[in-house]
Amino acid sequence: MRTGEPLPSVGDVLAALATGLWHWDTATGLVTVDAEAARLLGLPPEPATLTEAQTRARLHPVDWNEITGVVRLAVAEGTLAEVRVRVMDERGRVLRVARSRSKPSFDPERRAYELIGTLQEVTEPTPGTPAARSAVTGDWRRSREAFLLDAGRALAEARSTAEVLRVVGGLSMPGFTPDGLVVFGVEGDRLTITGQHGHQPGAMNPFSNMPLSTDYPAAEVVRTGRAVYLSSPDEYRERYPATWPLAQHFGRRSWAFLPLTAAGRTMGAWMAGFTYPVAFTPDERAVLTTVARMLAQALSRAGVAETERKLTDGLQRSMLPTLGPEIPGMRVAARYIPTGGGLQVGGDWYDMIPLPSGRFALVIGDVQGHDVRAAGLMGQLRIALRAYASEGHRPDAVLSRASRFLHGITHAAGPDPLSDPRFATCLYVEADPSDGRLEIARAGHPDPVIRMADGTVMMRPTAGGLPLGIDPDADYPTTRFTLEPGETLMLCTDGLIETGGHDLDSGWRRLRAILEEHHGDPESLADALVQAVHGPPSHYTTGPLADRREDDIALLLLCRPGEGCGCGDAVAARPTARRTLLSVAQDEPDRIAEARQHLRELLHDWVSGDQVDSAVLLVSEMVTNVLVHTDADALLLAEVIGERDCRRLRVEVFDSGDDLPHRRRPGELASSGRGLILIELLADTWGVDPRGEGKCIWFELHEPPGTGGAG
Repeated sequence: MRTGEPLPSVGDVLAALATGLWHWDTATGLVTVDAEAARLLGLPPEPATLTEAQTRARLHPVDWNEITGVVRLAVAEGTLAEVRVRVMDERGRVLRVARSRSKPSFDPERRAYELIGTLQEVTEPTPGTPAARSAVTGDWRRSREAFLLDAGRALAEARSTAEVLRVVGGLSMPGFTPDGLVVFGVEGDRLTITGQHGHQPGAMNPFSNMPLSTDYPAAEVVRTGRAVYLSSPDEYRERYPATWPLAQHFGRRSWAFLPLTAAGRTMGAWMAGFTYPVAFTPDERAVLTTVARMLAQALSRAGVAETERKLTDGLQRSMLPTLGPEIPGMRVAARYIPTGGGLQVGGDWYDMIPLPSGRFALVIGDVQGHDVRAAGLMGQLRIALRAYASEGHRPDAVLSRASRFLHGITHAAGPDPLSDPRFATCLYVEADPSDGRLEIARAGHPDPVIRMADGTVMMRPTAGGLPLGIDPDADYPTTRFTLEPGETLMLCTDGLIETGGHDLDSGWRRLRAILEEHHGDPESLADALVQAVHGPPSHYTTGPLADRREDDIALLLLCRPGEGCGCGDAVAARPTARRTLLSVAQDEPDRIAEARQHLRELLHDWVSGDQVDSAVLLVSEMVTNVLVHTDADALLLAEVIGERDCRRLRVEVFDSGDDLPHRRRPGELASSGRGLILIELLADTWGVDPRGEGKCIWFELHEPPGTGGAG
């Protein structure tokens, strides 16, 4: 061409290069092609206007999906959209491979893409060769798809930021694996380094806390939300001369900086560095962009989960039961084991409260349910109980007020689904450390257990009322007895008894064996009890029920140090005395059965079974006589003294009546008058002792020599 001659038209140039032109408007759904583009698509070589369906029919289905993905990527990055496509004939055979290059734009008002581009036939590279990695039909595409599936699955399973970074550090991209990765975060107006891989410790410090206004690729990505691809050191040095000296010594040849965008917000940037030149073809950019999107979503999920976990942990730590200051003259041990739902706190709780009188209150309870609602009610109820106790109220008044409080917050009117009625069981113990006296009020909770100094274990019956929250006007009678030196009081929720398919009876037998055989201090005893339920021994002590569901466990042990309790130095032998005290009020005749059971437990290892039956009969007779013939309450004191096979049982029943019992001569049909006759026949010794106010009727039984086994 000579100087001054006009340039050929664009159409002539494209025709000479066998390159076709096409235009696609997604709003109208029409694709316009010139003659060369029509020929490349397997159509007659003449200009034509095709629908999207007609155009899609000329291309491989996978390649059509590739086009739509590349278009979105090019619009997001403001770059050209380049993709290789396979042109198919009517029989589904590949006619040729063509390369499409276009400049897409997006109209937000029409919500449509518009593309103007070229189409040119290219040679299909041999599969497996380096050139095939950029071909849409090569092995590289299949490797890319498998890689993205694996990466997506691994990132979706990551539950923390550390796990996400570990997954990213282990990614091996098909054909262009980076040797260095950095995840940048944003705090205020500065870049931070969330994690990195492939760098020496401290090597990335110059890039940490970098202002977003710095002329650095990651800062620009965060500012603009657009990716930056640097294919060579010269390009890096030319575009970012200020920070090139910081990146130069890493010895890399190519870099990709991509935005980490989640929910429309750029939360940081991801840098992938390569030690060899990378052209960053559209396929390679598509892989990097997809990984960046998955990485941003994974980091966002992990961040939300970690924030929620920190909030939950903080709330749970504030709600978890704790023991206060030590009780002078007593030892306390406690355990709390939550189960189910991932929560570290449930409806069970315990507490120790210093009282204004100088005494201490021990509280243990269980709110109905195993959900977040139960945990929330537990926290409210625990605070209310502590407030009422700190005001100096007696145990019965504390539980009455707590029941009214729980009823008020769970029976609130309205459609609120969280206001469903709930109840709670509770056991409140007020302890006097100076003499071991205990005052107990119980609201539907399991009775306390006493381990005596000689190792005898007994469930201690106590008066009780309805669970908290059922009746706002419920009354809670109190029970008083003394914790003797060397004895240990156990309070627990039903989870310790019933976990593992046990009912109350079989669960109590399992715990009783642990309490009788253990000789350590309260802390080791608490561990042994929990291990029996949740540790390896629990697999050998499953209960009779098919339901093996677990329950929250709260456990409190109160020990009054003395000989045989295990708090101090080991003793050569257990103490040789055990005693128990039980009161039966005039309006509690049903507690006579408890007194009989209580005495049987006290004599669980007595040699003579006949003597145990006799003692139970006499106790029933003596307590009944007090309730029938006086207006006073009965107080039962039973004591076993001496060594095995030569022990002595002494039972005393006190009342405040002044009338002394006297022998009668009942007829055959008489329904009463045989009490003293029975005592005289069955007891080894007996008597009636007047007291200052009232009297005491007592009897003794002497254990006969035997084998030392239980009767």
